[in-house]
Amino acid sequence: MMPSPAPEKNRVLVIGSFVQDLTWDCAEFPRAGETVIGRFRTGPGGKGSNQAVAAARAGARVTFVGGLGKDTFGDGAREFLRAEGIDCRAVEKSGVATGTAGILVNAHGQNEIVVALGASAALQPADLDAQMDIFKSAAVVLVQHEATLEVNAHALRRARAAGALTMLNPAPMRADFDPAILSSVDLLVPNETEFAALVNRLPDAAAKIGGEPFNETALAALDTAALQALCRCCGVPTVIITLGARGCFVSTSAGGELVPAVTDVRVVDTTGAGDAFAGALAAGLAEFGRGEVARAARFANVAAALSVTRVGTAPAMPRRAEIDALFSA
Repeated sequence: MMPSPAPEKNRVLVIGSFVQDLTWDCAEFPRAGETVIGRFRTGPGGKGSNQAVAAARAGARVTFVGGLGKDTFGDGAREFLRAEGIDCRAVEKSGVATGTAGILVNAHGQNEIVVALGASAALQPADLDAQMDIFKSAAVVLVQHEATLEVNAHALRRARAAGALTMLNPAPMRADFDPAILSSVDLLVPNETEFAALVNRLPDAAAKIGGEPFNETALAALDTAALQALCRCCGVPTVIITLGARGCFVSTSAGGELVPAVTDVRVVDTTGAGDAFAGALAAGLAEFGRGEVARAARFANVAAALSVTRVGTAPAMPRRAEIDALFSA
């Protein structure tokens, strides 16, 4: 009897959150105690789901695992993800509501967000072990901080054992974050705020920041060499810091480089830009290969730039054809 062929390792596996976005558009954010008039809209969101959609629309074959409640939002999540061509392996959590996010977006495209993770935070390591086939076909496994740190650590170990590239987007940064998890990470993708918070927790970085608290302002003042030195303190093979309108900084053991952003776009809503970048980056790495980090980062920059030109999170993720058109240009 012929042995079964090994599964093709070309998928992006995203383990994380789904939350229903409840969004209010307003001219300016209300001050404490103030009420303002705005417009309401709702749709699918959550960092895990957003990144899965971004990766799928960027051309990847995607599997998503997360926790959902037995409710209307959970039913809608499954329907939405499957319509996007995503292999949805969501785990139903009884007695826990599907996650929700309250989002304010002002006229400048800036946002303020409060998330109630609900069923997303109820996902357990055993839920992953119950469907181990998800790791066998994964080229890239991507996690964020909207699942528990225990689930993330377990997923990264399982992914490493299966030979997948492990990717952590530490968003949002958490007070209980343990840098020890970085030993299981191949590629770390923080934004400026998350990277600054991480630097303050790394013993090896203390001397390089002079023992003073490190923040985004201090980060912006660093030259390439100093930023590269801090990235190397993470102990992760590749670090990519997203820098908003400046693009992203790519750090490997071979050196660091700034990959400029696509700036000739009209910003409407920045809410899902980080998720667009992370999902497209994972898709690019799965397609181009692990050695094409800078190319994948440029590809992700284009996806992020397109995402801010429209409202919403998951629905704003660009399709492959428009990414390719702008990427080529």
